[in-house]
Order: sequence, then structure tokens, then C-alpha cells
Amino acid sequence: MFGRFLDHLEEWLIAFLMGAATLLIFVAVVHRYAAAAHYPAWLQWLQDLLLKINLSWAQELCIYMFIWMAKFGAAYGVRHGTHVGVDTLVRALPPKPARWLTLFGLFGGAVFTVVIGTMGSVLVWDDGMHYALFNALHKNVDALTEGATTPDLELPVWIEYMCIPVASYLMCFRFIQVMVVYWKTGALPKHEVAHVEGLEDVDNYEPTPEGSISK
Repeated sequence: MFGRFLDHLEEWLIAFLMGAATLLIFVAVVHRYAAAAHYPAWLQWLQDLLLKINLSWAQELCIYMFIWMAKFGAAYGVRHGTHVGVDTLVRALPPKPARWLTLFGLFGGAVFTVVIGTMGSVLVWDDGMHYALFNALHKNVDALTEGATTPDLELPVWIEYMCIPVASYLMCFRFIQVMVVYWKTGALPKHEVAHVEGLEDVDNYEPTPEGSISK
């Protein structure tokens, strides 16, 4: 039940972040050109209105949204087996050594991501989250660092950096999930290539002297 909820949450977050960032960039570009266009006198009020709207923060927000989307997308890729891997050695080995080497690779991925997640947690905590939490609880923050803020949105940078521990721990969970399934069943997640009409018939075509193909 929890696994299914986490799967859906992961997919919803990726779709929302991608859609929202794309829409925001579209609106910002349209606004930029619309505000700089030449208007007749009777539409001057529209240009004045557009010039009052400040969207200078849109690019920065989109960058952060795409960073979060990419980090969650990496975890999604582990779950669906879409990451690029070099499996030449694994394919050349007998089944039993290949199985152990695959398990070792998955275990290495889990260890790597948990290390990155832990280092990211320390970074976030020391770069302002500690200060923000203690300040919200009305505790002494004299010895703590407030941390930097982003240029346009003026948000604490630790909010942006939160994607490192959150997504890294999620990737670690996905590696462990895949490793357990592989240990029990011997099956790895495999990405199915999208179906393209007529692609399956390519082998039935032969090149012509002109360079085109024919049956």
C-alpha cells in the first residue's frame, strides 16, 4: 500500500514540476515580448500593466523546479530500469557470478546514494535549516548560521538543497527495492521502448541503389 502510494506520489511530483516549469517559462517569455511590443495609443494602458508585472523570478524558480524534477526522475529511473548501464561483463559471465555481480552493483548504488543523502543532510542542516528550525521554536540561534538566500526569490538556499537528501534517500530505497526483488525472482526492471508503427517491419526492407528502402 505504501509502495503504491510512493510510486504515484513520485510520478505526480515529476509530472507537476515539469508541467508547472514549462508553463511558467511560456508565460514569462510571452510576457517579455508582449511588454516590449509597440502598442497604439489606445492600448498603452495594456503595456503599462504588463510593465508593472515582475516575472524576473520565473527563471530562477524554473531552474529549481527542474533540479527537483531531475532528482526525483533519477529515483524513477532506478525503479523502471531506465538508467544507462554497462553490462558487457555481466553478460559474459555465467548465470551465478552474473547474479552476484548484479546484486553487488545494486548494493553499491544503495550505499552511494545513502552516503550522498547523508552528506546532503549535513549540508542542509548546517546551511540554514538548523537556524530556521531553532528560530521558529524561539530558541537561541546566536551560534548558528542563517545561511544564504537565492538572488531573485530570496528563499533560503537550504530549501533548494533539500532535494539532495530527499531524492538520494528515495533512490537508495529504490535500489534496495530492486535488489530485494532481484534476489527473490531474478528479475530486473526493464524499460519498454515505445511502440512505433511499422518499426517491427524494418528487417523486411532492403536498401535500393538510390539509398531508400523497399520491400
